[in-house]
Amino acid sequence: MKKKVISLLLTATMIAAMVTGCGGSADTPASTDSAADTTAEAPADTTADTTAEAPADTAADTADAAADAAGGDLADKKVGVCIYQFSDNFMTLFREELENYLVSQGFAQENITIVDGANDQATQTGQIDNFIADKVDVLIINPVNSSSAETITDKVVEAGIPLVYINREPDEAEEQRWEDNGWNVTYVGCDARQSGTFQGEMIVDLGLDTVDLNGDGVIQYIMVEGDPENVDAQYRTEFSVKALTDAGLEVECLSDQVGNWQQAEAQQIVANALGQYGEDVEVVFCNNDAMALGALQAIESAGRTVGTDIFLVGVDALSEALEDVIAGTMTGTVFNDHFSQSHSAADAAINFINGETNDYYIGCDYVKVTSDNAQEILDMVK
Repeated sequence: MKKKVISLLLTATMIAAMVTGCGGSADTPASTDSAADTTAEAPADTTADTTAEAPADTAADTADAAADAAGGDLADKKVGVCIYQFSDNFMTLFREELENYLVSQGFAQENITIVDGANDQATQTGQIDNFIADKVDVLIINPVNSSSAETITDKVVEAGIPLVYINREPDEAEEQRWEDNGWNVTYVGCDARQSGTFQGEMIVDLGLDTVDLNGDGVIQYIMVEGDPENVDAQYRTEFSVKALTDAGLEVECLSDQVGNWQQAEAQQIVANALGQYGEDVEVVFCNNDAMALGALQAIESAGRTVGTDIFLVGVDALSEALEDVIAGTMTGTVFNDHFSQSHSAADAAINFINGETNDYYIGCDYVKVTSDNAQEILDMVK
């Protein structure tokens, strides 16, 4: 299936210094598949060139495209947005930016309804049914369970409502179904393999002599996963470690536990692992920053010091995590670009409302965040 990565420039400063929020060519990697598809190669451009081409021209093109997309009368159009769980830190940033951007494009605030699925698929299914009954003009859905996408798609398409999936990607077979049937359905998000690869590369870049604290030639790590059913969790888990082995490093997993994206759960998991394995733990990988912040609490309570006798990486670039990277109390994180993703999702919804089509996959790039660029990212997200 052809996938297209769109370009969206957030600030000229960020582009000139690092990478575009969404960028690349139509040759982006194949859609993330189900958990069984763990042999897929990491994206070829995970260490992509961080220099943007012709930023002024691209910015102008992006602005023109947004203006064209918002050209219709959107004030009376109703948008239904389903978020898997409001308490998720990243999805809070995403939904707030999505709502602000929709308003800026001409939607009336009172016609934008965003609901909390409370991490329960039955609850979210009822919310989708309510939106269908309310005859919204477009649905934007962050599914509780990606495996429910086929059922969700069928009922929304049958109701004649365009559908934009966000953040949690349905599998490749489901996306192929949209294309085969010519449905007004698309997915907007980042390839989680890239975020996992960036996590691993940050450890690789430190060098074996630095990370191998016990001098046995092996990197001993613990992994804190988000949700075993979530494609992002699966690929971040797999590709963070793959980056180490691809670099020729030998690894040993001491503990791999599910923290459900939650800070408190991760804190307990890491506390237990440190209690069991002690100084043998050299690296802590967390599928998101909320869990990394919990891991940091456990690390500090155990008398360990990140950057000295243990290393810690997360994903999302939450403000608190960025501050820890700047302070040296986190090794690094990965910017999960909620600006580009939310804007792209809204633009896709506008296209559908205006009778236009979208590619069936709209992808954005992650950004590797270390002490070198953490302040710049923090200045942008605050």
